[in-house]
Amino acid sequence: MAQTLLETVETGPEDARHTVLWLHGLGANGHDFEPIVPELGLPPSASVRFVFPHAPQQPVTLNGGMTMPAWYDVYGLEAGTPQDERGLDRAAEWVSDLIDREARRGVPAERLVLAGFSQGGAVALHAGLRFSGGLAGIMGLSTYLPLRDHLAQARAAANRDTPIFLAHGHQDPVLGFDLGVASRDALQALGHPVEWHEYPMAHQVCLEEIRDIGTWLGRVLGL
Repeated sequence: MAQTLLETVETGPEDARHTVLWLHGLGANGHDFEPIVPELGLPPSASVRFVFPHAPQQPVTLNGGMTMPAWYDVYGLEAGTPQDERGLDRAAEWVSDLIDREARRGVPAERLVLAGFSQGGAVALHAGLRFSGGLAGIMGLSTYLPLRDHLAQARAAANRDTPIFLAHGHQDPVLGFDLGVASRDALQALGHPVEWHEYPMAHQVCLEEIRDIGTWLGRVLGL
């Protein structure tokens, strides 16, 4: 367990029945996706708390060693580039601590969705598929499955049937569309239930995607 919990931005009731734990992308912060919540179209009666953690500041090799908010280090985006396995595992511990805190606040893992965009989505997949308790869902937006060759041995039985929402833009110049497709295929090959969405966009989110996210959240959380 981490010594201290990550700082977070939150919206929703203190006594929420459900939680969406949403991780931002590289260089952003917890406020990045906060404005999307009202656009999701969730029922007014939905008792959902959105928790947006701030990633710690750390040097990122890909960006010349510049210090910025990051969940783990990135050495490069080319196929075959080594990945920061230790950093990914550390980020998964931070996420696990936040999930445990939600349980103490009255929201068990089975009523929690773990979500993320770009680097945050990679952490959501890495952490969620290894978490010991069954989650309501895992969502990855414009992202990729890190350390995918390790997943068959590393994944937790509790989340082998957890619904996964993946979305990617056709014109993504940061994490190419093919990377998203390969991640989807790797998950499906292991039997994970993936709901796949693709959009005519770059490395971003779009209105149609936001609506699809809202529909999916409503379904997996039973809103």
